[in-house]
Amino acid sequence: MKNIQVIDGADNCAYDVFAVTDEEFRVLFPVPGQDIEFIEDAIERVGDDQLGAMMRNVWARRLEKPHVIGIHGTVFYELLGKKKYYPHKRDDDIDR
Repeated sequence: MKNIQVIDGADNCAYDVFAVTDEEFRVLFPVPGQDIEFIEDAIERVGDDQLGAMMRNVWARRLEKPHVIGIHGTVFYELLGKKKYYPHKRDDDIDR
Protein backbone atom coordinates (compact mmCIF):
# COMPACT_ATOMS: atom_id res chain seq x y z
CA MET A 1 0.00 0.00 0.00
CA LYS A 2 1.02 3.57 -0.71
CA ASN A 3 -0.35 6.88 0.50
CA ILE A 4 -1.67 9.66 -1.71
CA GLN A 5 -2.78 13.15 -0.79
CA VAL A 6 -5.78 14.61 -2.57
CA ILE A 7 -5.99 18.35 -3.05
CA ASP A 8 -9.07 19.82 -4.65
CA GLY A 9 -10.23 23.25 -5.72
CA ALA A 10 -12.75 23.72 -2.90
CA ASP A 11 -12.11 26.54 -0.44
CA ASN A 12 -12.69 24.07 2.40
CA CYS A 13 -10.34 21.40 1.01
CA ALA A 14 -9.07 19.13 3.79
CA TYR A 15 -5.97 17.77 1.97
CA ASP A 16 -6.90 14.23 2.96
CA VAL A 17 -4.55 11.28 2.66
CA PHE A 18 -5.72 7.88 1.40
CA ALA A 19 -4.17 4.43 1.18
CA VAL A 20 -4.03 2.96 -2.32
CA THR A 21 -2.97 -0.44 -3.53
CA ASP A 22 0.10 -0.75 -5.72
CA GLU A 23 -2.20 -1.40 -8.69
CA GLU A 24 -4.30 1.73 -7.94
CA PHE A 25 -1.12 3.75 -7.60
CA ARG A 26 0.06 2.57 -11.04
CA VAL A 27 -3.29 3.58 -12.53
CA LEU A 28 -3.01 7.07 -11.06
CA PHE A 29 0.73 7.50 -11.63
CA PRO A 30 1.59 5.39 -14.70
CA VAL A 31 5.02 6.86 -15.49
CA PRO A 32 8.01 5.69 -13.41
CA GLY A 33 8.98 8.46 -10.98
CA GLN A 34 5.66 10.28 -11.42
CA ASP A 35 4.17 11.46 -8.12
CA ILE A 36 1.79 14.21 -9.31
CA GLU A 37 -1.44 13.66 -11.24
CA PHE A 38 -4.36 15.80 -12.28
CA ILE A 39 -7.62 13.87 -12.06
CA GLU A 40 -8.74 15.26 -15.40
CA ASP A 41 -5.73 13.60 -17.05
CA ALA A 42 -6.42 10.31 -15.28
CA ILE A 43 -10.06 10.39 -16.41
CA GLU A 44 -8.97 11.03 -19.99
CA ARG A 45 -6.49 8.16 -19.82
CA VAL A 46 -8.57 5.56 -17.91
CA GLY A 47 -12.17 6.61 -18.45
CA ASP A 48 -14.62 8.18 -16.05
CA ASP A 49 -16.51 4.98 -15.17
CA GLN A 50 -13.44 2.82 -14.53
CA LEU A 51 -11.60 5.51 -12.58
CA GLY A 52 -14.74 6.36 -10.60
CA ALA A 53 -15.18 2.72 -9.58
CA MET A 54 -11.56 2.53 -8.47
CA MET A 55 -11.73 5.80 -6.53
CA ARG A 56 -14.85 4.69 -4.64
CA ASN A 57 -12.63 2.03 -3.08
CA VAL A 58 -9.89 4.56 -2.38
CA TRP A 59 -12.30 6.97 -0.63
CA ALA A 60 -13.06 4.22 1.90
CA ARG A 61 -9.39 4.17 2.95
CA ARG A 62 -8.90 7.67 4.34
CA LEU A 63 -6.02 7.82 6.80
CA GLU A 64 -5.67 9.92 9.90
CA LYS A 65 -2.73 12.24 9.26
CA PRO A 66 -0.94 11.52 12.57
CA HIS A 67 -0.70 7.88 11.49
CA VAL A 68 0.61 8.53 7.97
CA ILE A 69 4.20 7.57 7.28
CA GLY A 70 5.08 9.09 3.94
CA ILE A 71 3.08 10.46 1.04
CA HIS A 72 3.92 8.80 -2.25
CA GLY A 73 1.82 10.92 -4.60
CA THR A 74 -0.50 13.90 -4.92
CA VAL A 75 -3.70 14.04 -6.95
CA PHE A 76 -5.10 17.47 -7.85
CA TYR A 77 -8.84 17.87 -8.50
CA GLU A 78 -10.13 20.91 -10.39
CA LEU A 79 -6.74 22.63 -10.19
CA LEU A 80 -5.50 22.51 -13.77
CA GLY A 81 -3.96 25.95 -13.28
CA LYS A 82 -1.23 24.23 -11.23
CA LYS A 83 -0.30 21.97 -14.14
CA LYS A 84 2.18 24.54 -15.47
CA TYR A 85 4.25 24.07 -12.31
CA TYR A 86 4.54 20.30 -12.84
CA PRO A 87 5.57 19.76 -16.49
CA HIS A 88 6.92 16.27 -15.72
CA LYS A 89 4.28 15.47 -13.08
CA ARG A 90 6.94 15.15 -10.41
CA ASP A 91 7.02 16.95 -7.08
CA ASP A 92 10.60 17.97 -7.73
CA ASP A 93 9.47 20.01 -10.77
CA ILE A 94 8.79 22.88 -8.37
CA ASP A 95 11.64 25.38 -8.26
CA ARG A 96 12.29 25.68 -4.55
